[in-house]
Amino acid sequence: QVQLVESGGDLVQPGGSLRLSCVASDSIFRFSSMGWYRQAPGKERESVATINNDGTTSVVESVQGRFTVSRATAKNTIYLQMNNVTPEDTAVYYCNGQQWNGATAWGQGTRVTVSS
Repeated sequence: QVQLVESGGDLVQPGGSLRLSCVASDSIFRFSSMGWYRQAPGKERESVATINNDGTTSVVESVQGRFTVSRATAKNTIYLQMNNVTPEDTAVYYCNGQQWNGATAWGQGTRVTVSS
């Protein structure tokens, strides 16, 4: 089972920036796609951004123009660059990986709090 470990969550002021990292215990090419989800207090977990095995990316409309997903294959790492954050971005952010064999891997989550 490939393990995913997130880091980078913090307290940040509105309008600020933050970069989250997710390190896989094995090559990220074991995954057909990887992505970032978030779960705000009292809400369901939702997809935020996806990066496919071929490097193509997508983000949900609510973060378009503010969040960017990228990867460093040599480091088995994906990133979520978060710019111009708002209080609505406050959540626990989870890294997700869909393996070619159909298995799903989740990280333990990293907390992002946007507040002045």
